[in-house]
Amino acid sequence: TVLDAGVERAIIGTRACSDPDWMRSLVEKFGPERIAAGIDARNGMVTTKGWVEDTATDALDLARRLSELGVRRIIHTDVATDGAMKGPNLPAQQAMAEAAPACRIIASGGVTHPRDLDALRTLSARFPNLDGVIVGKALYEGAVDLAQALR
Repeated sequence: TVLDAGVERAIIGTRACSDPDWMRSLVEKFGPERIAAGIDARNGMVTTKGWVEDTATDALDLARRLSELGVRRIIHTDVATDGAMKGPNLPAQQAMAEAAPACRIIASGGVTHPRDLDALRTLSARFPNLDGVIVGKALYEGAVDLAQALR
């Protein structure tokens, strides 16, 4: 419905984990640039339903499977660091980039300081599919200046 209404891209979270074949059907119908998967993980395992349900699904395995099904964009949130203001989980973001090299990965969770953005930029030099970062609480708290971050 949202794609038919003109939204550029839909991000699917819980159902991407519970029904990967449905994701394939969306990619086939709307194209890989209009469908993204949100993979939220705690200790490497997918969490769903707003981080309430822990699953037995390995986040990297899910990323590989979704990539095989045609998904080309993943928003990867490390739930343990999101909003915690203690820095991103760089090893988890690297592992996600390695697991799904055909996908553009948006890192989410933990950015606290401009040096975290520098660290992610450095990581993206080695893994060019690490395509972006979501900065949330650090902006609200004033720990990261938006103009500086964009530079």
